[in-house]
Amino acid sequence: MYPSRLPRWTFLLFAVACTLARAGALYTAQVPVNSQADEERGSALRNALAQVIVKVSGDAAIVAKPDVAKAIASADKYVQQYQYSQEVVTENGQPQVHLNLVAQFDRDAVDRVIADASGVTRQTGAETPPAEAQSGTYRVWVSGIESAEDYARLIGSLRHNELLRGLQVEQARGDGVQLRLDAASSLPRLLESLASGPVHVLNAKPPVEGIDALLGMQPN
Repeated sequence: MYPSRLPRWTFLLFAVACTLARAGALYTAQVPVNSQADEERGSALRNALAQVIVKVSGDAAIVAKPDVAKAIASADKYVQQYQYSQEVVTENGQPQVHLNLVAQFDRDAVDRVIADASGVTRQTGAETPPAEAQSGTYRVWVSGIESAEDYARLIGSLRHNELLRGLQVEQARGDGVQLRLDAASSLPRLLESLASGPVHVLNAKPPVEGIDALLGMQPN
């Protein structure tokens, strides 16, 4: 039975659908540039795509693989959008304006590049061991949410987790909430990353149908 009155923090749930729109940051990179010239933009896009591929794959050496290097050389074919941003920093006591290029890349295209690089090695024909699943959708139950502050801590930590692509709140009951997490990693890797925040893993393989993991809020 659902309680007739939900905790006050549940009124925040309606805003959550948008809070992790920024989780696309996993496929976004920022590169410093000196100008907005075409030559600099091309080089910056290549550097940005290399950053994204390493970030998503978790493998710094992957950029040396021929197919990946070829994709990076054609970074403009993978970019969805880019823009320039300025930031003011203090150097030697003086404010300095730095220019950056911020590029977002096609998630599916990047995933294909990584998957292809993790498959058959064309030079030798030898198969590499199957790569760990790069993505998945998981349902978790988080308990111990006693206040709006607890809820804000939870959502804030998820917003900044680079393995998450999206978040959907499916239900709330008592002091808990059920979340659907769209991740760019396997469940064990995701849970390991979440454990560094305000939640801890209660059960990574719960005997609960439809729930992949049980989590609990850490005391503040």
